[in-house]
Amino acid sequence: MGCGTKEPKITQLCLAAIQRLMSHEVVSETAAGNIINMLWQLMENSLEELKLLQTVLVLLTTNTVVHDEALSKAIVLCFRLHFTKDNITNNTAAATVRQVVTVVFERMVAEDERHRDIIEQPVLVQGNSNRRCVSTLKPCAKDAYMLFQDLCQLVNADAPYWLVGMTEMTRTFGLELLESVLNDFPQVFLQHQEFSFLLKERVCPLVIKLFSPNIKFRQGSSSSSSPAPVEKPYFPICMRLLRVVSVLIKQFYSLLVTECEIFLSLLVKFLDADKPQWLRAVAVESIHRLCVQPQLLRSFCQSYDMKQHSTKVFRDIVNALGSFIQSLFLVPPTGNPATTNQAGNNNSGGPVSTPANSGMLGIGGGVTLLPAFEYRGTWIPILTITVQGSAKATYLEMLDKVEPPTIPEGYAMSVAFHCLLDLVRGITSMIEGELGEVETECQTTTEAASSPTQSSERQESQSTSDQMDKEIVSRAVWEEMVNACWCGLLAALSLLLDASTDEAATENILKAELTMAALCGRLGLVTSRDAFITAICKGSLPPHYALTVLNTTTAATLSNKSYSIQGQSVMMISPSSESHQQVVAVGQPLAVQPQGTVMLTSKNIQCMRTLLNLAHCHGAVLGTSWQLVLATLQHLVWILGLKPSSGGALKPGRAVEGPSTVLTTAVMTDLPVISNILSRLFESSQYLDDVSLHHLINALCSLSLEAMDMAYGNNKEPSLFAVAKLLETGLVNMHRIEILWRPLTGHLLEVCQHPNSRMREWGAEALTSLIKAGLTFSHDPPLSQNQRLQLLLLNPLKEMSSINHPDIRLKQLECVLQILQSQGDSLGPGWPLVLGVMGAIRNDQGESLIRTAFQCLQLVVTDFLPTMPCTCLQIVVDVAGSFGLHNQELNISLTSIGLLWNISDYFFQRGETIEKELNKEEAAQQKQAEEKGVVLNRPFHPAPPFDCLWLCLYAKLGELCVDPRPAVRKSAGQTLFSTIGAHGTLLQHSTWHTVIWKVLFHLLDRVRESSTTADKEKIESGGGNILIHHSRDTAEKQWAETWVLTLAGVARIFNTRRYLLQPLGDFSRAWDVLLDHIQSAALSKNNEVSLAALKSFQEILQIVSPVRDSDKPETPPAVNVPVPVLLGSISGPGLNRPFVRTDSIGEKLGRYNSSEPPIVTDELEDLNLWWAAWNTWYRIGSESTKPPVTFDKLTFIPSQPFLTALTQIFPALYQHIKAGFSMGDLQKLGVTLHSAVSVPISSDASPFILPSYTEAVLTSLQEAVLTALDVLQKAICVGPENMQIMYPAIFDQLLAFVEFSCKPPQYGQLETKHIANAKYNQIQLFAPAEWVALNYVPFAERSLEVVVDLYQKTACHKAVVNEKVLQNIIKTLRVPLSLKYSCPSESTWKLAVSSLLKVLSIGLPVARQHASSGKFDSMWPELANTFEDFLFTKSIPPDNLSIQEFQRNESIDVEVVQLISTEILPYANFIPKEFVGQIMTMLNKGSIHSQSSSFTEAEIDIRLREEFSKMCFETLLQFSFSNKVTTPQEGYISRMALSVLLKRSQDVLHRYIEDERLSGKCPLPRQQVTEIIFVLKAVSTLIDSLKKTQPENVDGNTWAQVIALYPTLVECITCSSAEVCSALKEALVPFKDFMQPPASKVQNGES
Repeated sequence: MGCGTKEPKITQLCLAAIQRLMSHEVVSETAAGNIINMLWQLMENSLEELKLLQTVLVLLTTNTVVHDEALSKAIVLCFRLHFTKDNITNNTAAATVRQVVTVVFERMVAEDERHRDIIEQPVLVQGNSNRRCVSTLKPCAKDAYMLFQDLCQLVNADAPYWLVGMTEMTRTFGLELLESVLNDFPQVFLQHQEFSFLLKERVCPLVIKLFSPNIKFRQGSSSSSSPAPVEKPYFPICMRLLRVVSVLIKQFYSLLVTECEIFLSLLVKFLDADKPQWLRAVAVESIHRLCVQPQLLRSFCQSYDMKQHSTKVFRDIVNALGSFIQSLFLVPPTGNPATTNQAGNNNSGGPVSTPANSGMLGIGGGVTLLPAFEYRGTWIPILTITVQGSAKATYLEMLDKVEPPTIPEGYAMSVAFHCLLDLVRGITSMIEGELGEVETECQTTTEAASSPTQSSERQESQSTSDQMDKEIVSRAVWEEMVNACWCGLLAALSLLLDASTDEAATENILKAELTMAALCGRLGLVTSRDAFITAICKGSLPPHYALTVLNTTTAATLSNKSYSIQGQSVMMISPSSESHQQVVAVGQPLAVQPQGTVMLTSKNIQCMRTLLNLAHCHGAVLGTSWQLVLATLQHLVWILGLKPSSGGALKPGRAVEGPSTVLTTAVMTDLPVISNILSRLFESSQYLDDVSLHHLINALCSLSLEAMDMAYGNNKEPSLFAVAKLLETGLVNMHRIEILWRPLTGHLLEVCQHPNSRMREWGAEALTSLIKAGLTFSHDPPLSQNQRLQLLLLNPLKEMSSINHPDIRLKQLECVLQILQSQGDSLGPGWPLVLGVMGAIRNDQGESLIRTAFQCLQLVVTDFLPTMPCTCLQIVVDVAGSFGLHNQELNISLTSIGLLWNISDYFFQRGETIEKELNKEEAAQQKQAEEKGVVLNRPFHPAPPFDCLWLCLYAKLGELCVDPRPAVRKSAGQTLFSTIGAHGTLLQHSTWHTVIWKVLFHLLDRVRESSTTADKEKIESGGGNILIHHSRDTAEKQWAETWVLTLAGVARIFNTRRYLLQPLGDFSRAWDVLLDHIQSAALSKNNEVSLAALKSFQEILQIVSPVRDSDKPETPPAVNVPVPVLLGSISGPGLNRPFVRTDSIGEKLGRYNSSEPPIVTDELEDLNLWWAAWNTWYRIGSESTKPPVTFDKLTFIPSQPFLTALTQIFPALYQHIKAGFSMGDLQKLGVTLHSAVSVPISSDASPFILPSYTEAVLTSLQEAVLTALDVLQKAICVGPENMQIMYPAIFDQLLAFVEFSCKPPQYGQLETKHIANAKYNQIQLFAPAEWVALNYVPFAERSLEVVVDLYQKTACHKAVVNEKVLQNIIKTLRVPLSLKYSCPSESTWKLAVSSLLKVLSIGLPVARQHASSGKFDSMWPELANTFEDFLFTKSIPPDNLSIQEFQRNESIDVEVVQLISTEILPYANFIPKEFVGQIMTMLNKGSIHSQSSSFTEAEIDIRLREEFSKMCFETLLQFSFSNKVTTPQEGYISRMALSVLLKRSQDVLHRYIEDERLSGKCPLPRQQVTEIIFVLKAVSTLIDSLKKTQPENVDGNTWAQVIALYPTLVECITCSSAEVCSALKEALVPFKDFMQPPASKVQNGES
């Protein structure tokens, strides 16, 4: 009532009162209706409009009494107030309308809440129910329905059904109301079919209709060109439509699938470049709203993209954003050609942008720039518009603007940019979250999958099939989403990345690319993954650089650079070179021919870090794109100059050629970080699964191959990135090294063979580091229990041996050394490999290599022999031997021989254990071989394995014994023989056969061959400044030493081990071979060898038959052998039949067990051996002493020590063969001895061998010869009768030697100087090869003494008598006796005389005894001649002979005459007459004087032999008169003699008297005086003798002649010489006996 007054005051009061009533809820439905009617009137009168609105609001909000028409009336009232002219009322009304609309819907919601508990059967709505059919709705719902339906009508400019009384309405307001209802009460529409129906039937068509102007509009097309004017887009409506669309899509997508497809397509269209800028901006904002809702995007994808005939909406959205961004960059720099806009405002391209552009110019000046994108001169700032992940729109909120606003430059770009980022973020986080859920579910449901594996594999063990289906569906959606969006995203992001000048923006872009790459990787979408990675890679590398690198790798899929995206082509624009980025590094490109330098910007480094990040965090999903990643990193590392250091980590550091690398401080501080991340990246490879790890390794290998290709043919620094990283990867994956070892090491081995030294050095470094690390790593199970792994690890070390580069081999050996030092004890089955590496070093590989390898070997031998399996010992021997043969370094060869000795020592000490282990191994191998059906093949097979080990050792030493270097040969030889000597006892008996034939004789053959063919050239010096002794200065002499050593060694073994060797079947054959070697050595033209050969000969001959007593070193091995009759089948070289012994070993073994001592050898066999030795001796003797045919300087003549040694062998040898020694053998011996003694010596040697000429000493050779004969004659002496026929031969031999005293032997045609000459002419000592005959006198004299001794013993032997030995002796002695003073030595004839006397004193009785047999007939004349030659010698005594000497010599003559008087003449009856006659004549001659009667001047000074004459005279007289004259002949001889004597005396006296008279006072010469005295004495002696003789024996004439002397004697009285006078007195005295009266005449001389 009060309000009806229309009085303002009253109205106000009333309204206030009504409001109060209402607020107390005391208003009924009818009252409310009245109130509304009353308010309506007020409204029509335009009174208290604000109060009205307030009242309506209170009325509607406080309770729900207002319904239906009342409600509609109230709402219409508000609408009408909204369209008044008053601004305030307008706005208030607008607010009230909004609130009222909300209230209506809130009531409905509340109503629903109330009724929710009452479950009612929903009434099925018939399909044809029209929009008026609201009967099913409850009251509040009905109101809401009617309201919403009318709002649609109003916006569509149709009449409302329910809001009766509406006068006007704006579309903008209607759209806002629609939007708020849709936005605030989505559940109403979703829960009630009626409302859903409204949405579909009314709202969507409405929206689509209202959009039409925007769709048709093309910016820049002139209106005249189209027939009907096109309605221009209107900003307020357009913007509100987009808001409605956003809400529809967001809230009701599930209801409006098809409609949304249309809306989304429209949105995409609005982004076209020909749409107005504002439209594009709001469209982008709308899209942004969608992009932050990943689940929504997912639905789009499922509903459209995955359906067959549907638009690919999701893909289009992404591509549209991409095109949009690209179009922004492609705006011509001048701005848009069509600047006209419906508001006439400028577009972003206009003058507005100039200030921003000018900011660009300050780049060089270091101005802090706005964050911006800049591309080909288009510069677009980046505005911070929203917080990440929320789509806060700017222009979509401008509800008050009627005119389109001016969009600031860069706004659209920034929103689009954020769209992309949010899109990526949303999709990836959603998919990864779901993936994670699926994976965890799988893990919980799958008990089988104990180790985490990839989801694709897990599916197989899914426990529930529905879960699997679900996953398959999800996966399909994820893949579709990614497939739909990646091209567009990549195109846009790449472009933005290229254009970005802001670090944060770049970071965001890279992050987006990284997450996409990772996602694609997880989903297994290779192409897209590789594409994103390629993009990051390109960003990392300098412009233009990227293309070549990435195109050569697996990025072939991307090489076209253009992705065709559903009709529209999004070009991947190549990077712009003029990018205004800060350059942080300049380096060289990694190329075969680097041209110039390349620059890295900070953005490149940023990309690089992203790349590292990607690889580090998502390595497991990279798969084949590791190659891209690593290739890029390799180039970057190269440009930045990072070089590998130990362990494969990369450290900053430039090699030589790095002046071109410039790094700013900014990047310098980054480098350690980068290198650190790089290392961490590869460390994290330990968390990759096996497949990913293989991808990584393969990628590294192919990178490395590429680097190797580039490094071929030049020695520039190669890229070592891949090798270093392979090493790093290997090191961190040691726990599963088996799976990657082969590809890893196989590749590194290839690297090791690379010609570029730096490259292969690193290959080797990596390989050896890995091997060492692998061996030291504590594997599970440990290596000691996992032999396969150990061999696997060591194998590459062995493979390195096939590489020829010395630097690699050095690395290899250093590695071996380190392995030995650290792991030596636990190598076990790895030993053959390790030893193989040492053994593989060849001679030509340089000293340092050999030295290192040898160090390893020394270490092995000193420390590790006990720890290695015994089967490896043979390899150790081989390796040690091979070092001996290396000729680079002598010391190594010698030391290696020392090692062989140490090894043999070790074998000896650990013999038993080694033997056991080897036998065990052998048995196992034998078994294997039998299973496989092959023959077990090893060297020296039949011997037991331990013996084979020894044989290998011996064989190795044997090889070293014929090394070209003398020192090595010597050392090896000594070692070989010492080893066999010291340790040979360990060998099985049968093995000795092999030792003898395969080792020792084989060695002797080779040495003999080498020695005989050795070079005789003089070697100047022994390398360096070492002087060589003259005894070793030719190869031949050096080989001689070896020959000596070898022969001596073999002989020693034959000697010391004879008891072992003799039971072997073919000992005698071995003996022959040995003798043959001794013979050839003895006959070699080298004194050293030949002498040594004889020493060896002596050694083997001193072997007495093997010791037989119980204390022998060890019982012959035969004892332990079972008793076969066949000694195995010992087959030596060329001996193809088994050697069956004639007497079975069985018998012998029987003997062992009986009490008698065992006889090991056959006596018979033994004899054969000795005879073989004798034959060898004879051959050596005869060959060596045979004079050569021609002589020149180089003629070889055997030395004295050699001949001595040879001769000294005979006595020992003879002891064994004397039983069968025959005459023939004796002759052989004689010839040999004779020749030996005849050999001259070289004048340079003579001072050492010979005593000075005057000393009468025998040389050792001569001593030896005599000893030999002595031994022989002693043996004959005690031997059986049949041996004694050898005496004469021995005499002959000795007498031949006696002759040497006067006639030294000739040696072939060789001219020898007499020793005296050689001595006196000292200069000749140095004449080349002058030969000196020895002083044979002492020898001959000594031989003579032997002859005499022997003759004294054997004179009566039949053989001696028969063979006319005495005659021979005399004949031989005749030579020196006849020479007498002409003998070379005075002692000779004196000895000859004394010997003759001794021999005759024994021999003559024997001769007389055999007188009748006539065996001595020929001796007598010989004897007579000998006496004659001696007593009346033709040689003149030397001038310097003293009286004493002369008298001594005379006494010798006297002795001879005495012998005649005592031993010959008394037995004249038994002696031939001629002989006696000769003797008489001789005595006759001697009795007067030793010389002829005519005294010439020359003979005057010859001293007279008074004693001798006297003796002869006496003997003559005694012989003449003392006996009865038996024959007239004898008497005649006596008378003749006397008359001659007296006649001679008469003459001498006469001549003396003459001379005395003539000489006057001068005394006569002494000789004449002496002579006359002698004659006088002879006369007196004669008279004495005649008186003593029986008168009847004296002839009358004789007396007459005697008396006739008297007058002559008297005449001498006048002489002046007192001596003559006294002699005369003595001569005259005997005449007194003739003083008697004369008798009567006697007729005819008869008394």
